[in-house]
Amino acid sequence: MSITELTTVPTTTGPTTTEHVVGRVAEIPPGEGRTFVAGGTQVAVFRLRDGSLHATQAACPHAGGPLADGLTDVDVLVCPLHQYAYRWTDGASTSGAAPLRLFPAHEVDGQVVVEVPDVP
Repeated sequence: MSITELTTVPTTTGPTTTEHVVGRVAEIPPGEGRTFVAGGTQVAVFRLRDGSLHATQAACPHAGGPLADGLTDVDVLVCPLHQYAYRWTDGASTSGAAPLRLFPAHEVDGQVVVEVPDVP
């Protein structure tokens, strides 16, 4: 697949999704996050120190904080406003807040690809 090609992926439990190239992996320093737009959806993409990519909604569900400015490790993301923590495995809050929406993310030829649900 070329890096400019978008793929529609049917799902059995919900709407179809599309993969979007949002930027270069090199734009995200290890251990940090950046905000991008994928198919009209703002997403925060993190490049963890182990090299893995993770994507979530851009705003914290608690108070709208900019999640791309948060702290992260391989297990959790911490919102910079009120230190609410969310697990990367399922988006659940460790402090009882509403969960995060997580989006599949991976690298193709040095580009960050994020899969988001299609907007009707």
